Amino acid sequence: MAQTAKPAVFVTGASSGIGATYADRFARRGHDLVLVARDQAKLNDLAARLRKETGVSVDVLRADLTDAADLARVETRLRDDQHVGVLINNAGAAAPGGFAEADADTLSTLISLNVTAVTRLASAVVPRFIKQGSGAIVNIGSVLGLAPEISFGIYGATKAYVQMLSQSLQVELGDKGIYVQAVLPSATRTEIWGKAGRDVNAVPGMMDVGELVDAALVGYDRREAITIPSLPDVTQWEQFNTARQAMVPNFRNEHAAARYRSVASAA
Repeated sequence: MAQTAKPAVFVTGASSGIGATYADRFARRGHDLVLVARDQAKLNDLAARLRKETGVSVDVLRADLTDAADLARVETRLRDDQHVGVLINNAGAAAPGGFAEADADTLSTLISLNVTAVTRLASAVVPRFIKQGSGAIVNIGSVLGLAPEISFGIYGATKAYVQMLSQSLQVELGDKGIYVQAVLPSATRTEIWGKAGRDVNAVPGMMDVGELVDAALVGYDRREAITIPSLPDVTQWEQFNTARQAMVPNFRNEHAAARYRSVASAA
């Protein structure tokens, strides 16, 4: 890879949708790219277009991140490529139906992609980022990680993990020069809906993928820890987060709260 002065951006799930749009936007900002996805043909087409339109260098890695050998190859590239300074952890999937309808293998595969791969790729790159004193990780979560009332199988649970991982990493690594952003999209017009057996046109409030990524990049430039592009009033998130933080000191109590002890005594 011929290197530009800017750090290269490593994008998973890059062949379409959110990942391909991130690749396009960072290429237009002058960043070289490493693009990862399962579809070699789509990766090649995207890479050729971005090289022609922007002049940046684009490498492609065909990989299935639920496959242990493929995941290991991608981890190695992240550990060893000193030019990569931004990881976009975008690859993810949803499963048809709810929890009760899904078989255990489907659930396990979903966790492998949405949770395990995200964790392992971050783990692969963080030691190098710490050593060089800089780097950024963008993890694509979902508003469903905040909304158990909206049933989408275990998808929301996996995205809640992505959000918590991102916030924990920012607390741990922020003072080491590393920026971690969790992007929480609402319904976005991508291929994930069809692959999950859902009609994209039947979902209300569907956001265009370009608008989603452009908004997320505003949050990235502002160094937001959490970016929710569809949320009109940021004070709602701030109030939610303040209420959560207010509970934290009470989690350290060595005795059960009086409301539970009084019930136990009566029994």
